[in-house]
Amino acid sequence: MASSSSGTGSTRVGKYELGRTLGEGTFAKVKFARNVETGENVAIKILDKAKVLKHKMIGQIKREISTMKLIRHPNVIRMSEVMASKTKIYIVLEFVTGGELFDKISSKGRLKEDESRNYFQQLINAVDYCHSRGVFHRDLKPENLLLDANGVLKVSDFGLSALPQQIREDGLLHTTCGTPNYVAPEVINNKGYDGAKADLWSCGVILFVLMAGYLPFEESNLMALYKKIFKADFTCPPWFSSSAKKLIKRILDPNPMTRITIAEVIENEWFKKGYKPPTFEQADVSLDDVEAIFNESGDSQNFVVERREDRPATPVTLNAFELISTSQGLNLSILFEKQMGLVKRETRFTSKCPPNEIISKIEAAAVPLGFDVKKNNYKLKLQGERMGRKGHLSIATEILEVAPSLYMVELRKSAGDTLEFHKFYKNLWTGLKDVVWKSGDQAKERVNEGSGIVPS
Repeated sequence: MASSSSGTGSTRVGKYELGRTLGEGTFAKVKFARNVETGENVAIKILDKAKVLKHKMIGQIKREISTMKLIRHPNVIRMSEVMASKTKIYIVLEFVTGGELFDKISSKGRLKEDESRNYFQQLINAVDYCHSRGVFHRDLKPENLLLDANGVLKVSDFGLSALPQQIREDGLLHTTCGTPNYVAPEVINNKGYDGAKADLWSCGVILFVLMAGYLPFEESNLMALYKKIFKADFTCPPWFSSSAKKLIKRILDPNPMTRITIAEVIENEWFKKGYKPPTFEQADVSLDDVEAIFNESGDSQNFVVERREDRPATPVTLNAFELISTSQGLNLSILFEKQMGLVKRETRFTSKCPPNEIISKIEAAAVPLGFDVKKNNYKLKLQGERMGRKGHLSIATEILEVAPSLYMVELRKSAGDTLEFHKFYKNLWTGLKDVVWKSGDQAKERVNEGSGIVPS
């Protein structure tokens, strides 16, 4: 079990000062960062070169970066630059503050038809543009749809996107990927599929979720789920308008040959209500720097050095902007404890206990549940010993100072199955009740049992 090191500090990468971790996965972390020259806030995706090389992912990473550079659209997260050090790759992305569209569904249950249509129009605009550039997303779901401060939808996470060179001689893609509940039947079938038609199916599922507040296809058993998807076995709720039902049924057609196309969707009467075509600039894009970041000579202008300013170990302090950016708009109640029944990949709680006591309590509660605990200052890595449905469950935990003697504890699933994370957190909660601080409306525990939405 690793112990805390003696110090911590801020890290500079080129002109960017790194802040708190916004999210993480097996191969990458996303951190909040600030451009010290302009004061602009950005998100930086950080990849470990050794892991990329070990897992033979150079091609995939180059593809993701190339994809992000090719896309210049108001409804797609913008990538401003890419840099590399000797050990890491840094992808600098537009930072949006409105949270995930998933959070909006979680807090409201379902959206009104006009609001759902507005988001669906923006989604179709983005996807249609990507397809015109030969780029297919392949993992479209509400969690990958972000909102900016003005409520404008932004498509993110092109980690599974496909470029034209991946299309085989038969004109089809052959990689099975995506999130089961949102995936088209032909993708599961593993006989090759049209990326544009598969993306549109996912858009149809998203539209259903926006308007219904739950998934059209949901089963706890994966094979039962696939059977429903293959048959397009779903029922629209009675509050859907007849024209919305007709469009959704044409999109969720299990036969890709007869499924409606994006061009036909754009001409659909229901879709066209209040529709505003996007306006954006066309830009010539060079992909030279994509190759440069894998150049070990270090003579590229994209090569940077990490600089660290050490100071005594304390929890990271959130400034006002970072605090608000972790909430949905200015609703800070959703910040301090996400509803686990709806948003299963991450949760937070507040505590007035000293950080070391919080760490001890988490460790004491996690070890009996079969988790190895590794500590690094005020961050913990909880690694499940048991092999789960999607490998070992891994949870990143960080203690952040919100105000003197008030701390926010964030738990994020970094690997494994989200449903297993949900169950783990409910078990962990029992051992943490005496360190959790709540007041007013927060006094009632909001760990819900059921959910209609299952993320990846």
